Amino acid sequence: MKMRTVLLSLLVLVVGSFMFTSPVFAKAAPSLDKWKPDFDPKGAKYRCIVSNVSTPGLVGTLAGFEIRDEVWKRTKGQIYVDFKPYSMLGGEVEVLNMLQMGAVQGMGVSSVASTNLGPRFGVVNLPFLVNSFDKLEKFIDNKKMFNHFLNAMDHQGITGLDITGYGNYGWATTIPVRNIEDAKAIKFRIAEAAVNQLSYRNWGFNPVPMPWPDVPVALKQGVITGLDHTLTVCNVTKKFEVAKYFTQINYAQGLFIWIFNKAWLAKLPADLRDAFVGSVHDICAASRIKSLTEENTNIEKAKAAGVEFFKLSDADMATLAQQSQGTYEKYAPDINRLYPGDSSKPANFLKEVQTFLK
Repeated sequence: MKMRTVLLSLLVLVVGSFMFTSPVFAKAAPSLDKWKPDFDPKGAKYRCIVSNVSTPGLVGTLAGFEIRDEVWKRTKGQIYVDFKPYSMLGGEVEVLNMLQMGAVQGMGVSSVASTNLGPRFGVVNLPFLVNSFDKLEKFIDNKKMFNHFLNAMDHQGITGLDITGYGNYGWATTIPVRNIEDAKAIKFRIAEAAVNQLSYRNWGFNPVPMPWPDVPVALKQGVITGLDHTLTVCNVTKKFEVAKYFTQINYAQGLFIWIFNKAWLAKLPADLRDAFVGSVHDICAASRIKSLTEENTNIEKAKAAGVEFFKLSDADMATLAQQSQGTYEKYAPDINRLYPGDSSKPANFLKEVQTFLK
């Protein structure tokens, strides 16, 4: 216990040193002035540092500031959620480790990165499973199933509370992709995640795993000629200035899972903990509704800016779905694995989700 305390103290010092002394970080850090709270957080009894990799220009990330304000209101100023978007605390893998140790208290982690500590979370990354706004809400509304999903990191000392989103995944490309053969000519930037890499190999495409900050230059220089991402993200981050085409295959939803350190939550008085958890649930539910509107709005904006849209034929979509079975087979054991803290113990969680969402 003493060694863990020493390590935690060192981690906090390193993070603080990085934030305040690194010239590279200081230059890159965006201003949060636009989202300053309209209250003084100094009087808060409890502080909850929450990280996210993305921009509050996405409603799924903006939820972090909305959670901050709602928690402040419901706890009458006793809990201050100090939300840090834009990867201000580092990459997702680093922040996951900080969260596990308690150096930060929460995180809106991308579903892709979440599998590093909670393989069960990978069920929402599988192609053509939880791949629409309606399916996502159906999944969330099944409380037994969703709670088992949220318990994916319990054995790591982390609990999941809810989900926000940023739209349907597709392909932003520099040349038109109307069919599978066209897609085989594209050098697709994909996330640095095993499930994405396996899916693209199974589809017979050319994946280029790459950190998101490297994308703008790589796209302009032709190192990549396509992006595996949501339309909303591509439009908000101005990727359509180079990639003028978008193929809507909607094979997965872009999601942030809001996770928190269990020990920190347990230390809160029961009434404050209930107010905190209720705030997260209510803000996330409202945010998901706004995400649908956000996607439709960005589709219209992209079209008005000259982006051309395509959809694959039913036959091509069926081919991709069939070729995705290898991804399911590979990750089923990890998704189905049970842990001591699981109150629900399904014999085959993946199969249950597949059957439920048909």
